[in-house]
Amino acid sequence: MPTYQYVCDSCGEPLEIVQSFSDDALTVCPSCNESALRKVYGSVGVVFKGSGFYRNDSRGASSSVSTPASTSSDSASAAKPATPAPSTPASTTPSATS
Repeated sequence: MPTYQYVCDSCGEPLEIVQSFSDDALTVCPSCNESALRKVYGSVGVVFKGSGFYRNDSRGASSSVSTPASTSSDSASAAKPATPAPSTPASTTPSATS
């Protein structure tokens, strides 16, 4: 059964009580007997830590990598300067850039 927090608007007294989901909310303050009691809503006490709680955690490694291999090799070869071909004697092979 969950624990609910209440606070009285007239006297400011905080109250915690264990109630069932089907129980009616309290309205009368046990300290001052005024009907000014209201529920206090706070943050949720559940924290999900670790892997397996996100959509991309359950996928395989091959589908989570979206970078094609050809793109990385094309950009790497474009960044390198062209290496000149080794020169050969002009008598055996005609050269286009004499």
